[in-house]
Amino acid sequence: MLRINDVITYGETRHRVLNITNDGHVLINIDSIHSFPEYISASEVEAAILSECMRNVDDPYKHLVTQLPEQGSISQQVRDKRLSVIESLIQNPNIFNRTGRGALVQQASDQSGIAKKTIYSYLRQYWQRGSTPNALLPDYDNSGGKGKRRSNSEKKLGRPRSTTPGEGSIVDADIERLFRIVLDRYYLTEKKKPIAYAHRRFLSIYESINPNIPKEDYPTIGQLRYFYEREYNRPDRIRLRANRIKYNKDIRPLLSTATVNTHGPGARYEIDATIADIYLLSSDRQRIIGRPTLYVVVDVFSRMITGFYVGLENPSYATAMLALINAMTDKTKICKRFGYDIESEEWPSIGLPEAILADRGELLGHQIEYLEQAFGVRIETASPYRGDAKGIVERYFCTIQADFKPYAPGVVTGTTIKKQGGKDYRLDAALTMQDFTKIIVGSILHRNLYSVLTKYDRESDMPTDLPAVPIRIWQWGIQNRSGRLKNASETDLKIALLPREKVTLSDLGIRCFGAFYTCKELIASGWLHRTRQQRPGPFVAAYDPGIAEHIYLFPDKGKPDYWECYLTDRSREYRGRSMWELWESKQQIKKSTGAAKMLEQHSKKDLENSIQETIKNAEKLRPSHLGPTKRKALTDIGNNRREARDIERQQRLSTENKPEPKSKATVTNLHQEPEDYAYPSFIDDLFGDKE
Repeated sequence: MLRINDVITYGETRHRVLNITNDGHVLINIDSIHSFPEYISASEVEAAILSECMRNVDDPYKHLVTQLPEQGSISQQVRDKRLSVIESLIQNPNIFNRTGRGALVQQASDQSGIAKKTIYSYLRQYWQRGSTPNALLPDYDNSGGKGKRRSNSEKKLGRPRSTTPGEGSIVDADIERLFRIVLDRYYLTEKKKPIAYAHRRFLSIYESINPNIPKEDYPTIGQLRYFYEREYNRPDRIRLRANRIKYNKDIRPLLSTATVNTHGPGARYEIDATIADIYLLSSDRQRIIGRPTLYVVVDVFSRMITGFYVGLENPSYATAMLALINAMTDKTKICKRFGYDIESEEWPSIGLPEAILADRGELLGHQIEYLEQAFGVRIETASPYRGDAKGIVERYFCTIQADFKPYAPGVVTGTTIKKQGGKDYRLDAALTMQDFTKIIVGSILHRNLYSVLTKYDRESDMPTDLPAVPIRIWQWGIQNRSGRLKNASETDLKIALLPREKVTLSDLGIRCFGAFYTCKELIASGWLHRTRQQRPGPFVAAYDPGIAEHIYLFPDKGKPDYWECYLTDRSREYRGRSMWELWESKQQIKKSTGAAKMLEQHSKKDLENSIQETIKNAEKLRPSHLGPTKRKALTDIGNNRREARDIERQQRLSTENKPEPKSKATVTNLHQEPEDYAYPSFIDDLFGDKE
């Protein structure tokens, strides 16, 4: 049944229920400006409801219930004044009756001095809009035509000028078109030029089009600004004046959170790198070696840091793989190396995640397909210049570095340009790579085990007594959500993630980055024997950037079987080094070889010049005839050779028989028997002929 203040449709109009009695209902039409309360019997109401001619609808004035005018405002004063005029009337139940209503209104008019017509309008407004004090609020929001364009007029709208000369101009369609051109071209750009600059450009165009109009009657900057604020909404103003990359990353509204699409630990890892804001020393603390690279891998669901990398290599696929390998394997050994004795349960992120989100440059390539195809890990890449896509791991760089930056020397601060009395922060470096890595490991352990995430967005089923600590969220997710980590062999995982390189086969072994490798399987295959047989290849090998000692050769294309190959004696100089050191050494060799070849080229040129000069001189001194006859000259070659040899021998004897100066020092033999200083023979070792 109906209730007081319900809004219903009855026939073609809307009515509000003002009163209910045993005999019927009092209604008023809320859409008419001349309506008065009407009485409808209860039987008529019941029949209308059963025939579906009367039904409830939404109250168009329900917003007035929650409207709260400002204290002391004109709206509040008008409302209270109107209420005081009709307050005695609305409390009288006879006001709903047609007979007697006029006398009551006349009495109120005499007491207040307000016209009867005005009192009727107050009553009608009170009844139609909900019979509450706020129903008498004035509709100032509808004043002025807010947001509506003014109609064209032959006279300039707005207040007249009082100080500026001229009358101004009317902004017509042609001027609006010019306004839009200069705003789009000069103001709504990434350069963030002021609107005054756009107005000056407008004046140049307007003057060219209308040379006969006085300058004081040109459209003003106020008119341009009014057009801009009317035609361009606020979101468009912000978007068009911001750099597209910066807008997408830092300005656009955030409508969701990264945790929404992750259903448990290991559902998604985020990986990213940064150059730490600190300068380090070498291990002997004698040289400044620069700023280290820091990789961090974070589980989105629990915010746990699952892996890291600290080193001097630039961000790349190779270093990203080292961080991922660390994230997917046991970390107790590396923690123990830096003085932190933990159990596996304190850093439980061991296994492969369901997805990895990274930058395009690091995981975009054919190599990562091994991880996708062999282990079923989904690789997700962020759009270019969208660091906000990995907001969790990006934020962790700030929090981790905040642990040491207030205390550590050599931290990057401002600029390296020294002011008077200032000093270069790079010269304050005191930590080694070992020290810095220990700090990072300790900071990560603290974050994982004890840091409270005050802004963590909880799931609806998380208990209130669960603290927002990464390790606790991880443990809860493993127990109550489907764990997403996959088990995999650490060796197979490492080889699958290691970067790969094409290698060739020669007599000296497998050639990789200019170094040679071999293994027992390779020797047994017969491919290294120096015969004219055609060798297979090229092959693919996986390598660890941190170790140049060995590589993993895949003899059969498309199969996971591999041979572990080690450096041969020919490449023994790279034993105990990393691949980065090997690459650097090869680069230095190329540079030194290039410089030596340049010297060789100049020396060869001088040699050829000397040879040619000697030959020319010899040809000049050569007699025209070498004997009385050609036959005689040829038959005397043997005798001439013997005479020349005898002369050479006499010269050598005369040189060797010269007395040498006697030495005053005496040599004392410390051994009873003189030692045999003959050069040892390594022939058997060289050719592998040991018995």
